[in-house]
Amino acid sequence: MPRRRAGAQVQGSFMRVSLIATLLLAASQTPALSTPQLAPHRAVYDLSLIDASDRSGISGVSGRMVYEFNGSPCDGYTVSFRSVTQFQTSENNKLIDQQVATYENPREDLFTFVTKSFVDEKLDKEVKGTAHGSADGVEVELQKPDEGTVRLSQALFPAEHMIDLLERARKGQHFYETSIFDGTEGADKVLTTTVVIGSRKEASGDDEERKAAGSLADQAYWPVSIAYYDDPQPDTDATPIYRIGFKLYDSGISRGFDTDYGDFRLKGKLVNLEMLDAPVCK
Repeated sequence: MPRRRAGAQVQGSFMRVSLIATLLLAASQTPALSTPQLAPHRAVYDLSLIDASDRSGISGVSGRMVYEFNGSPCDGYTVSFRSVTQFQTSENNKLIDQQVATYENPREDLFTFVTKSFVDEKLDKEVKGTAHGSADGVEVELQKPDEGTVRLSQALFPAEHMIDLLERARKGQHFYETSIFDGTEGADKVLTTTVVIGSRKEASGDDEERKAAGSLADQAYWPVSIAYYDDPQPDTDATPIYRIGFKLYDSGISRGFDTDYGDFRLKGKLVNLEMLDAPVCK
């Protein structure tokens, strides 16, 4: 399968990365085997290049990711997210600006999404729609870029997907496969994910990371890796669209991520975390 352009890869996946980070950061500190509860917060990540192959043409990356997570199990969850990233190559520079707003209500199996992608300050793509989940699959009603209805196979929405991961980590499960719909790219496909949860490790990290993580700096964590595939049944030799790794704490909080796109890898480093007031379920 040919590689997509570096810019297109990053545009298509920043939202998914942000939702992973959002939901990992959002889980509150509940007893080990209880259902994870998601807490409102605002987080900031600095983005940088880890390494890149000659094939990618990328010589440098700098950027920042900012997002807010709000809501409750009663009323549903909202995410407001923006990432602005500069890619440097030997020929030119490219500025990618990704803006996302989502709402998920697990009780109603409802997920709404608006994604805007700008390249060099010009609108490149806008995707807007509403998805409904059921035992028969996911039905997506698209408004932009074109109106229409798409019927897909059964999948979890982002909050459900991450709550499932947290529950499995707490129970000691190390490997599993599932599907997700998150409204990314054309919002016309379900992706298969393979999740690897490592053995629990003692606290680690540099001084800046520990400062940003606050009281979580000294807590043990699980190393987690998630690979995303277009193929609904990837075999052992299949190449993922990309793979993301992060440190998952017992409370459900992660303070950074490493995303591998094949030809290049990006790092997201937590530089600020602000917990917001949680609404009370009535």
